[in-house]
Amino acid sequence: MPFSGVLVNVVTVLVGTAVGLLFGGLIHDRFRSIAFTAIGVATLVIGASMSVGGLSRMMRTAMGDYAALVLVGSLVVGSLVGEALRIEYWLERLGVWLQGAARRAPFLAPVPEEETPEEKRHTLVDGFVTASLLFCVGALTVLGSLQDGLGDPSLLYLKATLDGFASIALAATLGAGVGLAVIPVVVIQGGIALGASFLQPFMTPAVIASITCVGGASILALGFDLCGIKRFPVGNMLPSIVIAAVVGGLLGR
Repeated sequence: MPFSGVLVNVVTVLVGTAVGLLFGGLIHDRFRSIAFTAIGVATLVIGASMSVGGLSRMMRTAMGDYAALVLVGSLVVGSLVGEALRIEYWLERLGVWLQGAARRAPFLAPVPEEETPEEKRHTLVDGFVTASLLFCVGALTVLGSLQDGLGDPSLLYLKATLDGFASIALAATLGAGVGLAVIPVVVIQGGIALGASFLQPFMTPAVIASITCVGGASILALGFDLCGIKRFPVGNMLPSIVIAAVVGGLLGR
């Protein structure tokens, strides 16, 4: 059944978020802190492996020696576009609005007042951006959504299972913003599935490798933030993924 994979993915993320919110409050602060660091380290590893793996695959396509240039150029130009559009600013504004809504709705588990300033800066928007990048970037997302649109949801069923378990851990430390990641899941995966017959010819190995490489670099930057090493405006880097896909399509023919 077409689109069943997207629907299952949405359900597993919501269920995982609910489980994480229900039981996350039972975890002592020091355990929450080490869990948060562990998620940050895991995000660093995932981002690095995705980016290096994508770069390696890019170098085996028609892009060849231009692979590193595509990575650097996409990140620089995309970040400049994101800065011009003030994507990070609008995401932060969204986070402020969501936090206000969370305080008015107890079931959204607002941030406790006793948390330290370092913990408070990880607002609902951090959960949203973190989960959105982890759930919506990568070859499995693209290929799974394409197959789902063509009537084979098996890859997205696998991804849905992984995302469900990941959302439990993320929601326990990042809060309800993780559940909001179903919005880009529906938009991105649903959009790819909906346009599968049209998009499939354009989803060449070079395009998928470019998306994975640059998307992995964005996830890597997010990992530095989660580990408390340095905060990067990851939101402003999001256009880089689109630029990488376009450039990969043009050079990878």
